[in-house]
Amino acid sequence: MTPLDKQGAEGPAGPSTADAEADARAVTQAALFDAFGGIRGTLETMLPGLLFVGIYTVNKDLKSSGIAAVAVALALVVVRLVRKDTVKHAFSGVFGVGFGVAFAMFTGNAKDFYLPGMIYGAGLGVAFTLSALVGFPLLGVVLGPIFKENLSWRTRNPGRKAAYTKASLAWGLVFLAKYAILFPLYWWGDTTSLGWVLIALKLPPMVIAVYFTWVFLAKAPPPIDVFAEMEAEEQAEKERKAAAAARHHQA
Repeated sequence: MTPLDKQGAEGPAGPSTADAEADARAVTQAALFDAFGGIRGTLETMLPGLLFVGIYTVNKDLKSSGIAAVAVALALVVVRLVRKDTVKHAFSGVFGVGFGVAFAMFTGNAKDFYLPGMIYGAGLGVAFTLSALVGFPLLGVVLGPIFKENLSWRTRNPGRKAAYTKASLAWGLVFLAKYAILFPLYWWGDTTSLGWVLIALKLPPMVIAVYFTWVFLAKAPPPIDVFAEMEAEEQAEKERKAAAAARHHQA
């Protein structure tokens, strides 16, 4: 039984405050790993880019560097399929690498291998920040289904809405700071420098953002399990119908 399933089985209230806090931390950690792929998923997204910049540093050949990056991204998907693991993060990596290679081949500039991902990441930074400022934090939209609360936090759980707002703002600021470093390198640096700095900045910002998310959500009120509520309503409706049918039969 996973921490998420355990919470659904026991309900939001644990046997003690300490146990409830421990369960909240475990559930939050499990949800974050499921949503963002954990360390393994992040490393898998790093490997194709690392291979690209490594090969390009040696031979300055865009074609061979691009082919190697796409090949290793596809190999990672195959490994996950063989192991029967989730492939959503690996497939997103293949899409990102493939788009970057295609764009660089189209422009003939190896530096453009990184540009689509940079634009996407900067866009996410803006989206996280704006969503927090307007009171509809994007992280709540992403994590709500994983916590089985969907969007109930918006109107029924103000403590979790506040936590999602803080966490979304943290993600936005971390992303914006990262790309404030990378875009000047794209404009004025060379391909190898940009690639190595981008690899170096891949994991630390993610760890920082996930850490802040874990801190905010672990201290927030427990999620409202809307799936359990719907199941309870369906069961109650069945029992009402069964009772009505029994009374009708007796009459």
